[in-house]
Amino acid sequence: MKSTQLLLRTVAMSLLFAGALAQATQVTGTVTNKTTGKPAAGDTVVLVDVQAGMGEVAKATTDAHGHYALNKPGNSPYLVRVMHQGAGYFIGAPEGGGPGDISVYDVAAKVDGVGIDEDVLGMESANGQLQITERYILHNNATPPRTQWSPRSFQIVLPAEAVVAGVAVQRPGGLPTSVKLDPDGPKGHYSFNLPIQPDEGDKGTLFQIEYSVPYSGAKYTFKPEVTLPARTVWVVLPKSMTFAGAGFQSSPQDPGVQTFVAKNAVPGKAMEFTVSGSGSMPREAQGGAGGQQSADNGSQDTSTPGNQPGGGLGAPIATPDPLSKYKWWILGALALLMAAAAAFLLRKPAGSPSAATIPVNPNAVPLPSFTPAANRNTALLSVLKDELFALESEKIAGTLPLAEYTELKAALETVLRRALKRS
Repeated sequence: MKSTQLLLRTVAMSLLFAGALAQATQVTGTVTNKTTGKPAAGDTVVLVDVQAGMGEVAKATTDAHGHYALNKPGNSPYLVRVMHQGAGYFIGAPEGGGPGDISVYDVAAKVDGVGIDEDVLGMESANGQLQITERYILHNNATPPRTQWSPRSFQIVLPAEAVVAGVAVQRPGGLPTSVKLDPDGPKGHYSFNLPIQPDEGDKGTLFQIEYSVPYSGAKYTFKPEVTLPARTVWVVLPKSMTFAGAGFQSSPQDPGVQTFVAKNAVPGKAMEFTVSGSGSMPREAQGGAGGQQSADNGSQDTSTPGNQPGGGLGAPIATPDPLSKYKWWILGALALLMAAAAAFLLRKPAGSPSAATIPVNPNAVPLPSFTPAANRNTALLSVLKDELFALESEKIAGTLPLAEYTELKAALETVLRRALKRS
């Protein structure tokens, strides 16, 4: 009997060991320094466990040829992070033995070739406030390519009385990322501690800030300041509001809104405009934006980018209304949460092609812990997503009091996190 029990235990241990070996795979790849065109030797490469609060589970150092190898202990979702001169670059860990190649760039605190392509201020009035969504599109066309990074990589100036409600960043080719906006000097001055890496094709780095200022409806004067040369500064507001500003020209883009533009803004050059009256962005303007696939025929707008906001990033945005056309972007950190949740709940099985590079900010809010689930979890995610988008729409329309909006959004996010954690 004892011999039989010992044999069974030995077989069980062997099966467990074989299963562990079957699940443990190796992630390998090459890190290339795109500034020099040579392999990046001596860089630290880390395997990050998304489900464990972005904890590090394996670490390696690139050899003289830029090669690295990491042991992946299971099928959980992982990221591969490489640190080059202090800046972090991420990709989704490939599955099925796919290559984990990563591109990095040399770092400098200031890089020639970094500038603002568009600074878009979309605004409307609601509940005694002006609600502003300001969207910056930065391009890094440095030659040779380098990453601009420091604790003050990108500085912005908001009205002194502005109350910030949300911040989001999107690096070239990546997902929206939640980041912290750091106070920087006088009131209203802030900075982002985020690597501004070179463009990928025509895709630059996007920054968005949602904020509000007290507003009686009589008049409010903005004195926008740019900290980098800006090709254009746009102001978009409802037809029912009045705009006056020296140096700005009317540039009609859509019959439902007013659009004004100032060109070639530079640091230190004064700008000023005044708005008055009240109104909201027209809800009927919330159709699909140009440059995205049409639900009717899948066609894509490939017209030549003009002077309209968004025209510098691939196919042009047909309507320059950041409050309606960029709803996905307005969601900011929430969009990151929903995209990550969908990616892991619906992720491809092992052996599928690996995901595209996702350059995630190292200071981003850690993703919640969850595992792939069955169809019921996918349905729950869809319902919660729809409710969150509806909530944002009501906030933008001014039909939902701020206190109620805050309470409902917190409740929905709590339900989402609990559901994902439980699954």
